[in-house]
Amino acid sequence: MKTQLLKTLENSRNYTLAVADIMPENEYESKPDGPAWNFRELMNHIAYGIEWWQDNYIKQTEKSWDPPAARSTKKQTIAYLRQAYDALQNTLNSEDLNEDKIQGFHATTDHITHHRGQAIIYLRCRGIEPPEYIY
Repeated sequence: MKTQLLKTLENSRNYTLAVADIMPENEYESKPDGPAWNFRELMNHIAYGIEWWQDNYIKQTEKSWDPPAARSTKKQTIAYLRQAYDALQNTLNSEDLNEDKIQGFHATTDHITHHRGQAIIYLRCRGIEPPEYIY
């Protein structure tokens, strides 16, 4: 089971980082019309969400929702995403995974997928073809 979860995590990491990377630096402040995060804020939300869901639902240690300020550059944002994914991978490797923790992992990846789907729309709004999704 752990091997499959780690494979799912690696697929999520690769695709999320490809989406973050393909958006040009000068478009990181772009967003659709109306109230919404800009692309940089959305990517930072994904990274913080990984940390928060991991703590609360995999490590099962209560952490209040208190996101830090969004990283200010594309490079910093991508580094934050990498850091969050690395931490989640380390947690999966070190935890004894019971059913609740496995459900926590799935909730984490569902949250990532939800917001990464939004990021795809941001790319398309800018005329950028998203990276091909490979599962």
